[in-house]
Amino acid sequence: MRYIVTGADGKLAGRVAELMLKEVSGDQLTFTCYKMNRVPKDKLKRWQDAGVRVVEADYNDKASILKAFEGGDRLYLISGLDVGKRVQQHRDAIDAAIADGVKHITYTSFVGATEPAYQHIFVTPDHTATERYLESTGIDYSALRNNLYMETFMTMRAMLAFMSNNRWVTTAGEGKATLVYKDDCAKAGAASLLGKGTRKVYNIVGSESITIRQIAEMISKRSGQKLEYIPATREQYYDYLKALNIPHDMSGDFSKSPAPFSANDVVDNDKSIADGLLDVKSNDIEELTGDKPKTPEEVIGEFDYIWKNHITSWRDMK
Repeated sequence: MRYIVTGADGKLAGRVAELMLKEVSGDQLTFTCYKMNRVPKDKLKRWQDAGVRVVEADYNDKASILKAFEGGDRLYLISGLDVGKRVQQHRDAIDAAIADGVKHITYTSFVGATEPAYQHIFVTPDHTATERYLESTGIDYSALRNNLYMETFMTMRAMLAFMSNNRWVTTAGEGKATLVYKDDCAKAGAASLLGKGTRKVYNIVGSESITIRQIAEMISKRSGQKLEYIPATREQYYDYLKALNIPHDMSGDFSKSPAPFSANDVVDNDKSIADGLLDVKSNDIEELTGDKPKTPEEVIGEFDYIWKNHITSWRDMK
């Protein structure tokens, strides 16, 4: 059996890769990377010494993914980053997997992907189209519908607030969400890749409903710096993000942006919290992994370095 993890040079898939190395021998693994030089040299050597086949593969290069997926049986397909453009990328990757004889695909999707109430959210349509394409091909698959990551709010959103005179502006209002810890997403991804679970759709969400105001209060207490939580209109939030050099959409100039996401993405995601769309309840992580998801209180200590080291760019985050 050969297992393929795409995007192993990234944060989430990189975690899946490490978990897989603990479960199976390296000679059963293929890790694909968008750019090999993004992988620390010591990590790359460790992977290769363990027998892992590590290859570069770009979703925009059909030949590279067709070559990368050769000999694979089960595939962890991390969703691309180019919102609005990644549907074709995903289709090409799925087609390559099928052509190479892959029997099962685990795809990282988003909560509510095929539900009409979620279609207005910036990131949703790409996941909807990908899930529908997977279904149309007839290949066995599992769509892991991840909620928003807990880390995003404890790192980048907190960072933006500290950079804005301790003002945490958001369209999330007093809505609640079951934010999910990225390590728990990775554990669920590795479990699915290994063949655990029998359903096509899993809601990968946290175990605690929490408001963003509560997150801000937790960080205020932890950091000793009082953050002012400011519920805002969409227009006010766009202005706040523009002042921080965050582009309106993914086609903008990110050279001065402290974060890798667009304003459209942030505003929509936070507003979906206010609307109650991300307060999704599920035991699917525990079903796949045997463990309950971590709560914000259990993991907040991992992010102390953000305020202690005065981090002002996502590039400096761990």
